[in-house]
Amino acid sequence: MPVDYSKLWKLLIDKHMNKTQLKNTAHISTNAVAKLGKNESVSLDTLEKICTALDCNIEDIMDFVPYKY
Repeated sequence: MPVDYSKLWKLLIDKHMNKTQLKNTAHISTNAVAKLGKNESVSLDTLEKICTALDCNIEDIMDFVPYKY
């Protein structure tokens, strides 16, 4: 199922953070940030690190997008 990380980018704006700061704070790779930017799947471990760093829940940073048939 496709994912949408628009909520993550809005949350970063609210917290006055950029992608590099997210990468450094959450201790995730540049590749993971690039995947997030393309709405590609990342590991649950990566999502957990982001939620811990931003003090939020997973539903605060992503949505599942239903398939259109």
